[in-house]
Amino acid sequence: MMQSTTQKNNSVRIIAGEYRSRKLEFPSLEGLRPTADRIRETLFNWLRDSIAGETCLDLFAGSGALGFEALSRGASQVDFIEQNSSAVNSIRDNIERLDAKQGSVYCFDAFEWLDRCAQDSKQYGLVFLDPPFKGETLARAIVKLESANLLREGGLVYIEKEKKSIDDDLPSNWSEVKSKNAGLVQFGLYNILRSSK
Repeated sequence: MMQSTTQKNNSVRIIAGEYRSRKLEFPSLEGLRPTADRIRETLFNWLRDSIAGETCLDLFAGSGALGFEALSRGASQVDFIEQNSSAVNSIRDNIERLDAKQGSVYCFDAFEWLDRCAQDSKQYGLVFLDPPFKGETLARAIVKLESANLLREGGLVYIEKEKKSIDDDLPSNWSEVKSKNAGLVQFGLYNILRSSK
């Protein structure tokens, strides 16, 4: 994501859980658009029985709103991946402010990070995938995620994108659990059934 010249800060509030109503501050950056409150509320209603104790990855973290919502609701670990240093600093500040010790932030390009982790034994049970809408970023990220072997069988992937068909971009072993439209945004939750390799 490209950094804007403005230094204005924005904020969102955590909806529920341990950090309910706590404010997350983040910088105004081009392309940074936190998941809207009503979408987050719908998503975490879907995840109600799946979040506690889960290891999560917030790829293209931006404001970190999805990852912090997961931490608030009992995730055991959230790794935030974000390439913009201003956004990373904000996530780090919010981790400190909330004393969210289960959150870790990494200043990396998402694709470089996935390449580095390809041989790692760590696997995630829940991945938030909300990349910039422009270009082929989502399709590339899905391919990289699958090939890096970071997704646990039976795990879940959340995808947020512009209102077009999500299914065309998905590996055959990613099965839709739920999906919905909100304005110009389409979002969905997918279950990883088995290795597609």
